[in-house]
Amino acid sequence: MIIYGVALLASCLLAGMLAGEALGVLIGVSANVGGVGIAMLLLVLACSSTRLKSLVDGASGTGIKFWSAMYIPIVVAMAGRQNVAAAVDGGLLALVAGVAAVVVSFALVPVLSRVGAKNRNDDENLRRASADGSGSETGVA
Repeated sequence: MIIYGVALLASCLLAGMLAGEALGVLIGVSANVGGVGIAMLLLVLACSSTRLKSLVDGASGTGIKFWSAMYIPIVVAMAGRQNVAAAVDGGLLALVAGVAAVVVSFALVPVLSRVGAKNRNDDENLRRASADGSGSETGVA
């Protein structure tokens, strides 16, 4: 059932948040240190576990996939909000550095897209050549 997948996700989140709070106390920071990341790692480990395979298969897996798809954008938004607040408190240099990082990242998207497309084409050509049995892309042995 889908509810078991959501229960697994919730238990991983609670365990991760508790671990993040404990880690914060251990290092002397009055904040949750990596609790959401720990929760995501626990969920990945739980989904890979053979013991919990029955919770992750079938309709339960649908619940986990749904919440996993929702989870990552929410975590990114939360982290982004914290980073912007810290940058505003940090002054002009922190804001300039943040804006520069975003601009460079946006500028690299087309470059990475071309590299990814080239790799996909190369992989497709290799698959075609091996399916033909020729062993080379040109068909000449």
